[in-house]
This record gives sequence, C-alpha cells and structure tokens, in this order.
Amino acid sequence: MKLVLFDCDGTLVDSAATIHGTMRRTFLEFGKPEPSLEQTKAIIGLTLDIAIARIDGKDHADEEAVAMAAHYKSLFTDVRKDRSFNEPLFNGIGEVLERISREDHILIGAVTGKSRRGLSFILDLHGLSQHFIVRRTADDCPSKPHPAMVTECCDETGIAADRTIVIGDAIYDMQMARAAGAKPIGVSWGYGPVPELEKAGAAVIAHHPLDLIDLILQE
Repeated sequence: MKLVLFDCDGTLVDSAATIHGTMRRTFLEFGKPEPSLEQTKAIIGLTLDIAIARIDGKDHADEEAVAMAAHYKSLFTDVRKDRSFNEPLFNGIGEVLERISREDHILIGAVTGKSRRGLSFILDLHGLSQHFIVRRTADDCPSKPHPAMVTECCDETGIAADRTIVIGDAIYDMQMARAAGAKPIGVSWGYGPVPELEKAGAAVIAHHPLDLIDLILQE
C-alpha cells in the first residue's frame, strides 16, 4: 500500500488571489500596511495565525495575530458566499485524482494549513471529497513544517512514512515530508520557487499536474 498526501492551496487549487485579497483587508482593518502579493504567497501553507505573524514581522503568533486570524476567517466566510468566489483546480488535477484513485494500492489524503471547514468546502465545491480518505488541517495539528500532519495520516491509515508521498508547492511541505520520513514531491505551478523547493528537500519537481501520475505510480 502507498499513501499520497496532497497540499491544497497552490497544489490542488489556485487560491492566491482570494487569500491575498482577504489578507489585504485584514491588515488594513488593523491599521497595518497591506502586504504585497509576494508576501502573501510566501506564507501560504502555514497555519493562519502564524502566517499573519510572519507577514507582520513577528517570530510567533501573539494575541494580535490571533485576533487578526479570527477577523480573516470572518471575512473569508463572507467571501465564500459571494457568487464570484473562484478557487479553481489547476488544470489536470481532477484527472490525476481520478487516475490514481483507481489503484487499489493507493490511498489519498490531504495535509493543509486550511481549516477543516475550508478544506471540506473546497473538496466539496470541486466534487473531490470521495477521493480523500484521510485529512489533517490547521484545526488538527501544529503548523507545517511540523511533521504531525503526515505522521497522523500514516498512523490512521496504517501506512509507514517511507511508503508515503507528500505533494506540495511550498518549502514547508518539503520540510514537513522530510521531517516525517516521507518522500517530498514539489510542484512548479504553485507559489514556491523551484530552487527553494529543491533546497528544502524536494526529491523531484513536477512541472505539470499530469506529470504526477507517473511519479506516483512508479514509486
């Protein structure tokens, strides 16, 4: 058996514009300079309060960062209700999940800095929920790159870390996989620069979602 764990934002869905817009509104509401798109992209994947603290130049999530995270979540709830809400799947991701889900020896899961509710919303929105038998989110585990998301998924499925692949677009995904003893596969269509993914420990880089099929099946 093999376990394949996908990050969400920047790996399954293109959510940078929505996240950045909500982050800008949050920082402005608290009287702080609005972050640049690059600043926002650099923290996607981290648990929200830690991500906000990083943008704000802090080394930990203090009370203000926690309050800002709560405000962000309230804004995002309204954003999702907007009919123009759009976090599209990257082209080819649906085909990848359909293909590997047909393999009896492969189990699929998600490891993400999103909330449990946020992940469920995205998977339901795109009709993908049936593929993900195990999930760990910011509500369940410490923020990436702590290995808990991976190790807990391994424990739940009974699959060893050395039979587990972690697929993500951020250095935190690569570091998390390495810390857990899993194989990290970086993707170039997300928000993390390829050289940084390689430096963080990516075993290989996929340059198109469909490339993942062979990379997963050949393991």
